[in-house]
Amino acid sequence: MLGPWVEWVKVCPEVEVGMGTPRESIRLIEADGRLRLLTVKTGIDHTASMTSYAAKRVASLDVENLCGYVLKKDSPSCGMTRVKVYSGDGPGRRTGVGIYAQALMGRFPHLPVEEEGRLLDPRLRDNFIERVFAYRRLRDLFEARWTAGDLVRFHTAHKLVLLAHSTQAYTRLGRLVAAAKAIDRSSLRTDYTAGFMDALTAIATPKRHTNVLQHMVGYFKKTLDTASRTELLAAIDDYRCGLVPLIVPITLLRHHVRVHEVQYLQGQIYLTPHPKELMLRNHV
Repeated sequence: MLGPWVEWVKVCPEVEVGMGTPRESIRLIEADGRLRLLTVKTGIDHTASMTSYAAKRVASLDVENLCGYVLKKDSPSCGMTRVKVYSGDGPGRRTGVGIYAQALMGRFPHLPVEEEGRLLDPRLRDNFIERVFAYRRLRDLFEARWTAGDLVRFHTAHKLVLLAHSTQAYTRLGRLVAAAKAIDRSSLRTDYTAGFMDALTAIATPKRHTNVLQHMVGYFKKTLDTASRTELLAAIDDYRCGLVPLIVPITLLRHHVRVHEVQYLQGQIYLTPHPKELMLRNHV
């Protein structure tokens, strides 16, 4: 689905570290207070080689200008969360993170990362892909010769996106941007990037989306006739009740924004956070 919009950079730590294909299964073992990466049958220890490889490989990815990363579910090298950790003869506990995944997320703390298994969940999929495109826009902003005014415009365009994810972040980042001219540029970039990307990791729930949609209706107080307003509010309530997907009230809002030329809403990324061809909001 993402193929037409991204260039995939393929990485397989287990092959690249020299385990070959096919290869013996590996698992994370907790022993002597540390995690080790061992083959299941022969007990070969790949901890040192994988740790060394991971540090070098993620460093090499700097030049790829990554906007997102999809990791492998349950993998002792690439699992993002709930990887089985074994101790003694007992069953594995789902408390681990893959060795390569740890290095990746440590090197790129704000990079959108998700597991391929979790992407089957429509909400998590929408959230991940929204973050991928947002990360690219943010990176494009800061990699150019930016000014405080550029940041203000970027933030203004993303206000409703932030509101859909976190009201606290919406307020906090608003204060940061308002004081932008008085803050060191490097600190401003670091703090805004961290706050913006962290905010988007919070899932935009139907309740939060409904709040944003109703907020947008307020911009039509003087322009919408009674019948159109009733129809719009009904579509929002149908979404809130789970009767229709998010795309229904969004499409109706986009129509009214275009017809009535509501300038502020025309510039809101919330209405088009990712390509419509992906049809992500048809399922949330």
